[in-house]
Order: sequence, then structure tokens, then C-alpha cells
Amino acid sequence: MLTRKQHELLMFIHERMKESGIPPSFDEMKDALDLASKSGIHRLITALEERGFIRRLPNRARALEVLKLPDSMNPALGGRKARFEPSVIEGNLGRVAAPPPRSGWSDDYVRPVAIPVMGRIAAGTPIEAIQTHSHTISVPPEMLGAGEHYALEVRGDSMIDAGIFDGDTVLIRKQDVASTGEIIVALVDDEEATLKRLRRKGNTIALEAANPAYETRIFPPDRVKVQGRLVGLLRKY
Repeated sequence: MLTRKQHELLMFIHERMKESGIPPSFDEMKDALDLASKSGIHRLITALEERGFIRRLPNRARALEVLKLPDSMNPALGGRKARFEPSVIEGNLGRVAAPPPRSGWSDDYVRPVAIPVMGRIAAGTPIEAIQTHSHTISVPPEMLGAGEHYALEVRGDSMIDAGIFDGDTVLIRKQDVASTGEIIVALVDDEEATLKRLRRKGNTIALEAANPAYETRIFPPDRVKVQGRLVGLLRKY
């Protein structure tokens, strides 16, 4: 039996990972549950872990995995664990299941989507802006929504508390607008491309890191262009 707050937190984590494949930060969890401090979130997470609903992944900053939902959310499971798989491809980037060996496509097989890799993106110190695409990767269509997409290789550690690590490949939906709180590709002064969380503060734009070692950078709106929004993540071990 979960308390109301434990249930609220579990469902918030579940929905956020279903949306983006990335666990929410402690600050986001605190705000979503309207708690005064992150210590309350620590207690709730510990309680959920002790009850077998979530698991904290070792050696990864604030990385969580949902193991099961309350029985009321999974009536067909009969109490078995429902392992939630986030939208992350592990292993060889772009590797997808092979089509059936017989000629033609089966009704159950969906062709992977070819996504261009447009160079590297800074999640740390500034690096070069987005380049012309170097190669393509194959991505299962369920990781993508409507619109045009591209991929970028992450360099740096400024987004580790959002579950994004150096060497990851991020999937970006191409768009020139974004809402506050979303993780975006921002082009600063038409020179520097960076992956950060967007915050709007009055008449300024803040690019917020997910690592306390990095400061939030604040710019006037005319210096920052939104190049896309994070929709998925691919990781190679």
C-alpha cells in the first residue's frame, strides 16, 4: 500500500520517463509534488525503492528505473512486476531488429527510420555549432513523433542529472520554439550549439545545466535561437 505522496511521485516519474525516456530531476519532483525541500523527495524515493516499485541505478546521477506500478494500474499483471523500459537504445547505436527472413514485410514489422547525425553538441564547455550531417542512424519509429528529427553526439557532463552523459546520442525534434522547462538545442550568437534546459526569466532566456558544477547562463532573447527539442536518447556501452 502506497501513501498518496508516494503514489503521486511514482506516477510522475513513470509519466516523465514514458514521455522523454529521461528521469525527472529532484527539483522537478519537488515542484511537481509541491514539497518545500528535496529531503522529502529522498524519503519518498527510499520508500518506493524499499517497496520494490523503483530501483536506483548505480554509478549514475539520480538515475531511476520504474520496476512496477500499483496493482490498480496493472490489473492484467496479477501482481507481477511490470518493468518499464524507457525510450533508450542500448548497445550498438541504431541497431534494430532484423526483418523476417521471408520476402516482404510482415504485418508486425515496422521499418526503422533513418535519422541524420549532425555532429556534436556541447553539454559542458562550448564546442562548434551544428555541422552538416556525417552519417545516419536507424531509429525505431516509436521513439519519434511527428515532424523532422536529427541526432547529435553529446560531449560534456553538464546534463548528467537529467540522465544525459558524455558519449550519448540525443534525438532532437527540429523546431524553433520551446516551452520553459524543456531540454533544447540552443544556438548562441550563431556560433555555439549547446544542450540545456530552457528557462524564461522576464525578458531574458536562461540556459540551465543539470549539474551543480555549471552555472546557469542568461542571455537576451536575440542571442539565443532554439534549434530543436530533446525527444529521445541512445546510449552505447
